[in-house]
Amino acid sequence: MGNENYILNEVGKGLQMGMDSISNITEKVEDKNLKNTLLCQYDEYGSLLVRVNEELKEYTDTPKEVSPMQKTMEKIGIEMNTLMDKSNSKIAEIMLQGTNMGIIEGVKLLNHNPDATKEVKSILNDFISFQEHTVEKLKEYL
Repeated sequence: MGNENYILNEVGKGLQMGMDSISNITEKVEDKNLKNTLLCQYDEYGSLLVRVNEELKEYTDTPKEVSPMQKTMEKIGIEMNTLMDKSNSKIAEIMLQGTNMGIIEGVKLLNHNPDATKEVKSILNDFISFQEHTVEKLKEYL
């Protein structure tokens, strides 16, 4: 035990960034199936974020927010990447890049913190598993 605050805050920030990305990109999505896939991802991220925030209460810590600068940079990145191409393939590619970053960070947190509590590891495993599932769903749109 010891790094639970850090782990949970990192997962929480990743979930927030994912939700922000989905919010920013769904307005550009015309395909109903892709939009539904993204909205399901958003809902699952929200459920995981509730778990993260509930677990943080056990450590008397408050969730850390994504900085306004990070949010602005992410929004600009989406705008730039979809300026000329709003195809399903391009949108899936953008979302896959972010989702893969989340998987990498989640696995690193899991591997570098073998002494984390059972509940924190459960949240991390669910975070990683869901994102791996999402990658497979998004590949259909490439």
